[in-house]
Amino acid sequence: MTKHPGQLDFFLEPLFPVRHAAVSIDIDRFRAKLKRAMAQAIRECPYSREVVAARMAQYLGLPNLSKTTLDAYTAESKNTHDISVVRFKAFIRATGALWLWDLIVAEDGLTMLEGDEARLAEIARLQQEQRALAQELKALRSTPIVIKRRSRS
Repeated sequence: MTKHPGQLDFFLEPLFPVRHAAVSIDIDRFRAKLKRAMAQAIRECPYSREVVAARMAQYLGLPNLSKTTLDAYTAESKNTHDISVVRFKAFIRATGALWLWDLIVAEDGLTMLEGDEARLAEIARLQQEQRALAQELKALRSTPIVIKRRSRS
């Protein structure tokens, strides 16, 4: 059953959720989550693991990067083989999975914005500032101003 295009879906997750930083870091849980997400990124991208590894090598300026290394980065059983930030960036470029950045920062209470989304956030911030200034002006205007002038002699 498909919904009518004009029908609102009250169960959709917000596009920009409000997040709060986790009190503690569970490294093992984060590692497993990251490895699963990276494996998902490979499944969803149009390239094979070999091509992703080759693309990563190209971004990193390396002669090659083995499929075995890529497999180790995504295997939950290999909990001692973590990917560096530099290689992670190359992985994201190689797969096109920009959403992985958001996964990385979410537990710190952050949300990634892409392109014009940042401008949209800045517009909202300025509108909020504008409303605060309007309220301040309203409060100042609500009190009568008494001007005492000296008479000239």
